[in-house]
Amino acid sequence: MNKTNASQHGNAPPSGNQWFGFLSQLDFDIEFFEKIFSRDKASVEVTRVLAELVAKKGLLERAVELDRHVVSLLPNDATARYNLACSLARAGCSPEAIHNLSKAILLGYDDLRHLEVDPDLDSLRDHPDFRNLLDEG
Repeated sequence: MNKTNASQHGNAPPSGNQWFGFLSQLDFDIEFFEKIFSRDKASVEVTRVLAELVAKKGLLERAVELDRHVVSLLPNDATARYNLACSLARAGCSPEAIHNLSKAILLGYDDLRHLEVDPDLDSLRDHPDFRNLLDEG
C-alpha cells in the first residue's frame, strides 16, 4: 500500500498538525508534566512548571495544591511562598494569601513594586492587611 492509501485508511502516522489530536499546547504540556510529577514528586523544577501551567489554564485548586507542595519541599524559599500566595489569591483565599506574602517578605522577597502590579494579587488590592504589607515594606 502506498502512503496515500495508508493515510486514507488511517494507518499512516499522524501529520504534525494531527499529532496532538484535540489537545491544545497548554493541555499537552500539563499532561506531560503531570506524568513526570507522578514519577518524581521531589522535583522542585517540575512542580513549579506544572503549577504555572495549571494556573495559566485556570485550574486554581490544582495550582494551590502544587504550590503548597513546593513550599513543603522548600519551606524557607521566598519565591515558593510568593507563588503560593499568588495561587491562593487567585483562588479567593485572601487571609492565607496575605499570610504567605508576609512570610515571603520575611524570607527576603523584596520586589514590592511587583507586588503592587502583579495581576495574580488583584483580589487583595483593597484588603487592609495587603495595604499594610506594602506600607511596611
